[in-house]
Amino acid sequence: MSLAAPVAPLAAHPLLIFLLALVVLLVLARLLGRLAERFGLPSITGELLTGVLLGPSLLGHLAPGFTAWLLPSEPAQMHLLDAVGQLGVLLLVGVTGTYLDPRILRRQGKAAALVSLCGLIVPLGLGIALGLLLPSSVTAGEKASPLVFALFLGVAMCVTAIPVIAKTLSDMRLLHRDIGQLTLAAGMIDDAVGWLLLSVVAAAATIGISAGGITLSVLYLIGFVVFAATIGRPLVRKIMNVAARSAAPGPAVATAVIVVLTGAVITHALGMEAIFGAFVAGLLVAGSPEAQVKLAPLRTIVLSVLAPIFLASAGLRMDLTALGDPSVAITAAAVLAVAILGKFGGAYLGARLGKLSRREGFALGAGMNARGVVEVIIALTGLRLGVLNTATYTIIVLVAIVTSLMAPPLLRLAMNGVEYSEEEHLRRIDHERWQGARAEDPESDYERPAAA
Repeated sequence: MSLAAPVAPLAAHPLLIFLLALVVLLVLARLLGRLAERFGLPSITGELLTGVLLGPSLLGHLAPGFTAWLLPSEPAQMHLLDAVGQLGVLLLVGVTGTYLDPRILRRQGKAAALVSLCGLIVPLGLGIALGLLLPSSVTAGEKASPLVFALFLGVAMCVTAIPVIAKTLSDMRLLHRDIGQLTLAAGMIDDAVGWLLLSVVAAAATIGISAGGITLSVLYLIGFVVFAATIGRPLVRKIMNVAARSAAPGPAVATAVIVVLTGAVITHALGMEAIFGAFVAGLLVAGSPEAQVKLAPLRTIVLSVLAPIFLASAGLRMDLTALGDPSVAITAAAVLAVAILGKFGGAYLGARLGKLSRREGFALGAGMNARGVVEVIIALTGLRLGVLNTATYTIIVLVAIVTSLMAPPLLRLAMNGVEYSEEEHLRRIDHERWQGARAEDPESDYERPAAA
């Protein structure tokens, strides 16, 4: 009887580089995050710039030898960082889902649906129109027809980024506000539909569009949501309640992580994005008030360690030096204008149709505009499929950076004029309790309402 040799462990040098890269990413992300806070910006601003500074956009040109040593181009080495980043983003989205208040969805579900619908249709239409007008010599990849490229650009314009929105709202202490809750709800709908559209366009670029394939994807999406609402909700609540009986937070934390990752596994296996499953699983975890208080250690490690690493690593593949070409720069300006105005205008229109105020519409438009790493993932997909060339990939990455960095100051400007409600005050107290902070503590993470 012969036994197969065990898989060899990670070699000493790759392990050293991996650990060093994690340390450098986390240290720089935390430092730049604190620096951003000194200038009145949320820490996510500095965390997003970390990868840009360490990657080919800056350090790769100033010190290519050091960059090549610290961040080798070998896929296996980068995949180690990708794995940590993926764990971070899934837990970040799952933790954010635990903050979503179902009461506001019952009360303002129509507004959230209108914001999402208009925030999808307007930028999608404008993106497709722009894609048909742009010269293919500058934009489209070698394997893409003009129509496929236009459809792909439309999808890239209409998506939002729940991970970036979640971190932005958390940094700005807006998760307990109604606007924060509506932004998360509308953003989640956008992301679900956006990933569905991306799969359709990807299929069109490779094997062509199939009515059967689209129908199956829609059925999977609906089936997962129905299963989560009917069977998953009471099941997860019972499991979390049992875990919360322990005096120590460990069982509740471990169980929540298992539930979130299981949701991600299910949706990914069904051909949807893992982020969607993680967020829905977070909503299910929120159904156990007893467990919410025990999850403070998980929220701390995710928001302080894993999320900064994920956001920092997102910029490592970005090379913005291609914008030095005038034709690429002009195209980038046009795409960026369509991305910002289309998403902002669509979300604002949906908010007004949903009977929200101008200030609330402005805030929703600002929050929904953040594209972040979701846009980067779409750009990488387009590059891999041959729909995008290097120039267009860089342009879409630029959209991701600019929209993510402009969202926080615009949100702060808009929220200065949105009155604080009693329900938001009560929700803030709940959030503080879940984080281990007391509402009457003057050093609590959440800002006090002026009128509360």
